Amino acid sequence: MCGIVGYTGINNATPILLEGLDTLAYRGYDSAGIAVWDGENIVMKKEKGQLSNLKAILEREPVTGCCGIGHTRWATHGEPSYINSHPHGDAKKQLVLVHNGIIENYVRIKSMLMDRGCVFVSDTDTEVVAQLLGDVYNGDPIKAIVEAMKLIEGSFALAILFRDDPHRIYCVCKDSPMVVGFGRDGAHIASDIPAMLSYTRDVTFMGDKQIAVLSPDGIAFYNEFGTPIDKGCSHIDWDLDAAKKGSYEHFMMKEICEEPVAFRKTAEQYVSFREPRLKADCFPWDADNCAELKRIRIIGCGTAYHAGLLGKKYFTELAKIPVEAEIASEFRYSGYTFEEGEALLLVSQSGETADTIAALRMAKQAGVRTIAVCNVIGSTIAREADEVLFTYAGPEIAVAATKSYLTQITVLFLAALRLGEIRGTISGERVKALLSELTSIPEHMQKLIDDREAIQYFASREFSAKHVFFIGRGIDNALSMEAALKLKEVSYIHSDAYAAGELKHGTIALIEEGTLVVGLITQRHLASKTASNLEEVRVRGATVLALTNGSMPDIAGHCNKVWELDEMNELTAPFCAIIPMQLFAYYMAVQKGCNVDKPRNLAKSVTVE
Repeated sequence: MCGIVGYTGINNATPILLEGLDTLAYRGYDSAGIAVWDGENIVMKKEKGQLSNLKAILEREPVTGCCGIGHTRWATHGEPSYINSHPHGDAKKQLVLVHNGIIENYVRIKSMLMDRGCVFVSDTDTEVVAQLLGDVYNGDPIKAIVEAMKLIEGSFALAILFRDDPHRIYCVCKDSPMVVGFGRDGAHIASDIPAMLSYTRDVTFMGDKQIAVLSPDGIAFYNEFGTPIDKGCSHIDWDLDAAKKGSYEHFMMKEICEEPVAFRKTAEQYVSFREPRLKADCFPWDADNCAELKRIRIIGCGTAYHAGLLGKKYFTELAKIPVEAEIASEFRYSGYTFEEGEALLLVSQSGETADTIAALRMAKQAGVRTIAVCNVIGSTIAREADEVLFTYAGPEIAVAATKSYLTQITVLFLAALRLGEIRGTISGERVKALLSELTSIPEHMQKLIDDREAIQYFASREFSAKHVFFIGRGIDNALSMEAALKLKEVSYIHSDAYAAGELKHGTIALIEEGTLVVGLITQRHLASKTASNLEEVRVRGATVLALTNGSMPDIAGHCNKVWELDEMNELTAPFCAIIPMQLFAYYMAVQKGCNVDKPRNLAKSVTVE
């Protein structure tokens, strides 16, 4: 959600903070601010709206200093306004802080502090934390943080400047990500890795209730009781240019164009293509734990959940094992009782998705084996899961997931293939054939990207559509759900996905003259069934677009337009089929003039409920 940056060192902090906030703007925000020690005071500058508004203020009223923190806020408590923008300070002007997360008991704490005479100026839960810290502060920042943490309930990541210790930044977090790193010119803090890639690749991910103290010459760590601890660091080998837009108009287009490379990088981590064979030691399955495995439950949110739905198809088809896929926010409150022999497979791009973390901890408490599919080394889910299957998408800046979805379904496919290989539900010859099929996938993807003008042209004719429905069967139904999500996310067009066979059970009542229906047909053995469904909507006035796996002449008569993939195996077709759907969403949004990379009301990483 919100973004935090901080720097203390030998350079002017203000441009470093602004650069970091620019990098984190993809997370979604409605105001921005910084606080910098100028040698005499902690100076705050903040403003409602775009980061450019804050930059304009700083051009008129420059702030110079070598230690500071910054924030982009996404409103939860209190409307977007100057007063509610971060940073916030205490009434005694002893400290200033920024905050990500939600303080669940802020009303009780606020009432307690008001009884003591504290006067509040904002509607935020963040000011409550600042006032609480100011109330318990007696000259020892670590002790004040430890005391405040005993009273705070909820999720938080805090970066704090104390007036008495102006060259250090104090940080603490719980259920909200925080990354610290030390570079040549000082120490950095951020709520996400890309904000500090320009300065250091060696970072430390803070654990729950751990405290970090950043100074110009190093970083010290403490546990929740204020006792010093040692923490190691992780090296991030992301390409710095991957976090920059380059010559592309939008990050979303750049990231779609990066999908052939992201697919190849991810597949090569798990497959030796020379033989070809799966790299057995890269997967969490062996003969012993496979004998114990009776069921897999896949958990995710949004796009990750849709990847899980496709993963369910893969595990069911290839490994012949019972699989359920569930939305994390529903699962965590379902009262579910884990069964013996069950494994929980969690999918998350960031590794910081709040509901998915909660499901992970439920499983850990029950003694259930946990396996994560994740893109970020050192993230909470990556640290806490028993095993991790990493994706290699690199940084993804646009809010709408594209290459992260592709790499997730790639890993799920390969994991299912390996499990089927061990269980003996798929022959060695078929494994080799499917792996050989993967070698040509990047070429097929690139062809789709290179020929995207046809998709742009179609979008230019249909962008005024009020309703778009996606239909498919089997694997295509799972793909349709992600296609519909992409369109509604970035274009704000109402779009939904329906199982094609369910049309007659109520959904077809929504079809009227001019309704756009997109049929996904990558499974040739189901093509005739889906063709009948396309005809049903076409004769009722719908405009029909079909995406087919190779040439399917029998489909054309039921459609206004057909997009053809190169013909490929039905199990690997989704890797290519999702690209035209992402491009379609992108061009529809561009035609409407939407903010493609930062859709309204959305954030990249959902770290609160």
